[in-house]
Amino acid sequence: MSAPLRVGAVIITMGNRPDELKALIDSVARQQGDPVEVVVVGQGVEVSGLADLPADVRTVTLPENLGIPGGRNVGIEAFGPGGGGDGGVDILLFLDDDGLLERTDTAELCRQAFTEDPRLGIISFRIADPETGETQRRHVPRLRASDPMRSSRVTTFLGGANAVRTSVLQEVGGLPAEFFYAHEETDLAWRALDAGWSIDYRADMVLLHPKTAPSRHAVYHRMVARNRVWLARRNLPAPLVPLYVGVWLLLTLLRRPSVPALKAWFGGFKEGWTTPCGPRRPMRWRTVWRLTRLGRPPVI
Repeated sequence: MSAPLRVGAVIITMGNRPDELKALIDSVARQQGDPVEVVVVGQGVEVSGLADLPADVRTVTLPENLGIPGGRNVGIEAFGPGGGGDGGVDILLFLDDDGLLERTDTAELCRQAFTEDPRLGIISFRIADPETGETQRRHVPRLRASDPMRSSRVTTFLGGANAVRTSVLQEVGGLPAEFFYAHEETDLAWRALDAGWSIDYRADMVLLHPKTAPSRHAVYHRMVARNRVWLARRNLPAPLVPLYVGVWLLLTLLRRPSVPALKAWFGGFKEGWTTPCGPRRPMRWRTVWRLTRLGRPPVI
C-alpha cells in the first residue's frame, strides 16, 4: 500500500485578523490523519507577532503586499519547487485567513479524492456563512449555481477555499502574480484543464467564511475589468478573445453599476488592452469544447 498523500496549507494574511488566523490554524491542526504542514505568508507584515501561532507553523514575511496570487505563489515555493519535490507535499490547501474548516475530515477527504482519481487536479470547497449557513451564488463555480449542495465537475475554483495537487503547479506553473487580485484562479484553472487535469466542486468540503461583497475592495472594479481582458489575451484562441471580452462588457453594462464604478471599470478595461499581460499560451480548441461540455464555454 502506498503512503498517504502529504498535505500542506498556504495562508496569506495582511495582519489585520490575528484572532481569525489563529482559529483557522487551529481548525487545520484538528484535521484527521497525518498532520497538515502550514505556511503563513505575511503580506508586508511580520507574521510571528500577529498571533500565538503553534511552533510548527512556518512563516514567511514579505516586505510588501504582492497581491493574492503573488503571496500564494511565495507560499507554494516555501514547500519546494511547485510545492512538491523532496520535503514538499502532494496537496496544497489554500485558505482565506478569516475562514474556518468546518469539519475535521476535510484533509482526509482530499487525500481520498486525489488518490481515487489520478487526473483530478483541483478541488473547490463550498463556502458557507458561519451564522446562516448560506452559500452565495458567486461562490458556486458554475453557471447553474442554484443548488450549492450539489457537487459536480467544474471549470474554475474558489481562490481561498481549495485544494490543488502540486503536480498541477509543477506542470502548468503557479498563479499569475501580475493579476494581483481577481480571476487568477480561472487563469490557473484554464491552464490545468488544457493540460488534461480535472476540477471538482465538493459541497461536503466546507470553509466557513463571513458573507461578503467583492466590491468591498477599493480596486475591485478596475482589476476585475483589467484581468478579464488579460485572462482572454493569455489563454483564449484569437477568435474567442473579442467575443469573451465583449460578452463581459455587455453583462457589466446590464448590471448598471454606479458612475464611479463604471469609470473605474472602463479604466481597467483599457489597461487590460494596453499593458503587458504575461505569456500568451492559447488553449487548444479541444479544451474549448471540453469547457463547453462542462457547461461553461469560455465566452462567459
